[in-house]
Amino acid sequence: MKQLRKHLTFANAISCIALFVALSGAAYAAKTTLGKKTVKTQNLANGSVTKLKLRRGAVTTLKLRDGAVTGSKIAPGAVGTTQLADGGVRSVDLGGGVVTEGKLKNGAVTETKLFNSAVTNSKIGPNAVATGKIADGAVTSVKLAPALLTQLVKNVSYVSKATELNTTSPKSVTAECPVGKQVTGGGAKAILGTAKEASVSESLPFVNAESKRSGWAAATIKPGADPGTFAVEAVAICAEF
Repeated sequence: MKQLRKHLTFANAISCIALFVALSGAAYAAKTTLGKKTVKTQNLANGSVTKLKLRRGAVTTLKLRDGAVTGSKIAPGAVGTTQLADGGVRSVDLGGGVVTEGKLKNGAVTETKLFNSAVTNSKIGPNAVATGKIADGAVTSVKLAPALLTQLVKNVSYVSKATELNTTSPKSVTAECPVGKQVTGGGAKAILGTAKEASVSESLPFVNAESKRSGWAAATIKPGADPGTFAVEAVAICAEF
């Protein structure tokens, strides 16, 4: 104790007290923890919170302010089809020219996805509508232009008529179309009986008093020295217009 008193000076005492306070203060600081919500936004330096410091799922939709996530902040390929909710992307959300032909898979645009009158003549390319793409019965008379409709025929029928087989020369006959039909074409032939030769001298449409082509007229002749029998037959192709 006497030895300790020899070395216990005022300076030594003050040094020991200072060392004790320093050591106890460090120990206290080491045991200190931050309370909940004690770190505010203003206490964080710019760039101090990085992606690696965020746990998975920490940033939810509710924590993002409107307009916070812009196109430049989304990595290429980050938003895929499976990450979009059904109906999430609507036509009003798409800019002009965003959806091009190359971005549509085959069969993606079906009839049910097209508005009425969405496909107009100006949107159909040349030769786009081929025969194989038209359903049976799809083109009806009401879908044809009136000018074209008048050029078409329907209910086609054939009428033939022949003269008697005798020696009378020349011979003529007319194959008349049924009522309501006009002739669209026809022909004639000489029918030989005992005559060795006869020729068709006339074959043309017959025009009635109403200036309508109502049948097909034909005539034949034979050489004057030939006494044999012959006949002539006319055939009319008739149709409604």
